[in-house]
Amino acid sequence: MNAEPASNPKPDDRLLSIDALRGFDMFWIMGGDALGRALARWSGTETGRLVEEQLEHVEWAGFRFYDLIFPLFLFLVGTVLPFSLGKIQGRGSRAIYGRIARRTILLFALGLLCNGMLQFHWEGLRVAGVLQRIAICYGVAAVISLNASTRGLVLTLAAILLGYWALLANVAAPGGHAGDYSIAGNLPGWVDRHYLPGRIMKAYYGYGDNEGLLSTIPAVGTTLLGVLAGRWLRSSRPPWVKVGGLVAAGSLAMAVGAAWGPWFPIIKNLWTSSFVLVAGGWSLLLLTLFYAAVDVLRFRRWAFFFVVIGVNAITIYMLSRIVPFDKIAEFFFGGAARLSGDLGPVILAAGSLALEWLLLLYLYRRRIFLRV
Repeated sequence: MNAEPASNPKPDDRLLSIDALRGFDMFWIMGGDALGRALARWSGTETGRLVEEQLEHVEWAGFRFYDLIFPLFLFLVGTVLPFSLGKIQGRGSRAIYGRIARRTILLFALGLLCNGMLQFHWEGLRVAGVLQRIAICYGVAAVISLNASTRGLVLTLAAILLGYWALLANVAAPGGHAGDYSIAGNLPGWVDRHYLPGRIMKAYYGYGDNEGLLSTIPAVGTTLLGVLAGRWLRSSRPPWVKVGGLVAAGSLAMAVGAAWGPWFPIIKNLWTSSFVLVAGGWSLLLLTLFYAAVDVLRFRRWAFFFVVIGVNAITIYMLSRIVPFDKIAEFFFGGAARLSGDLGPVILAAGSLALEWLLLLYLYRRRIFLRV
């Protein structure tokens, strides 16, 4: 790896570390999780069992590595906002808000497309979803970011986290009791069952939707935490001061979230305020690591693999739901997998992941990016 002297990027420079971290995040979504689990099972060791466990969502309360993937993406949506909005500040309010609205609507529409909207089976359509939540969080966070100072963002974030805790701690679902954070008795689940459009599916915990109505409010808080990190990185402070600030903020967020956990459990499906802080703390520390390595120390060659994914994150998310990469991998590598015994699942998972990455590399080399 080549190292170049540290430099303080100009306020509007694109930070390669953010693209790399987004790619690291998407790596697990596009098949890194399947490869990791296959390797863990093939190893047959206790360490492998622990790794496999970390690559599965916790059933309800608690926190594992895989529970970080979606909040990290939302955090990065917010981190990019000060840079992207800063570039268009001079275009006028109408153009800026029009762009935000267009992106929000398009992202939401792509989410419905992923959920099978074109099958026209309206009774079975799930309206909530990953891209839909990203769309809402992006739109709300962008509007807040345009109109709030940094102090205003901090106060808004605090109000969201404390307000959501106060709501769930003091308001009971009809027939239940206040402060019920169980799978069947929680307030957000009751709201989803009665007011969320579309079908509620068992795969998304059944008693509500893990991208439901009330839980989207603290998810906006996750995005605002990213906005704060983006403003910090976009400032004129020296690079190592930025690194120290991110470490301090991440450590504080994790500590507060863990301390809050006994009173407001860490539950991803409800996106509890303690979950926001723990996931946000890890996100800040990962951003620190990538920023320090890629943009301060300028160690960049290792990051290329992730950058190729990160600059086309929405592209591969959509394509993985349209193109049967696993079937294509079976066509090319099925024989080798069959002859490899217990290593077969590893070969197929690696093959599918390689096909996806090579497609993204082709798009990257030709400067083809899906801009939403």
